[in-house]
Amino acid sequence: MLENFISTAEKGEPTVEQIAHENFARWNKTLLTLEADQVANLYTEEATFLPTVSGEFKKGQTGAAEYFKHFLEKNPTGEVIEEAIQELSDNCYLHSGHYNFEVGPADKREMVEARFSFVWVKDDRGEWKIAHHHSSQKPK
Repeated sequence: MLENFISTAEKGEPTVEQIAHENFARWNKTLLTLEADQVANLYTEEATFLPTVSGEFKKGQTGAAEYFKHFLEKNPTGEVIEEAIQELSDNCYLHSGHYNFEVGPADKREMVEARFSFVWVKDDRGEWKIAHHHSSQKPK
């Protein structure tokens, strides 16, 4: 019974905050590959996606790949500015907040301020995947 009162950190397991930060870093690093299929592989087959610079509602890895094929041409790199992480179950959490993206060629980078939400789920192989992603430009 006492084990039920021991936190995951005390057991040596990562906290949901650590998992969220690692997953965002992995997603952001995958953007740097400029390979849309690699980014799309971070999403579930059934993922839903409301992208930042598209009015379309994308679905699945195919929809994510279609979007990222064009978005990656802007050489994006993101940084979380403000966040909240809510554990929904042992295998699911919501990561939301504000992030800034630098986009454009190296000599002419532009900053895009945006809001985000990711729902991450752990699949049957124990891998974290994005089940839903919403990103929109922050209102002025």
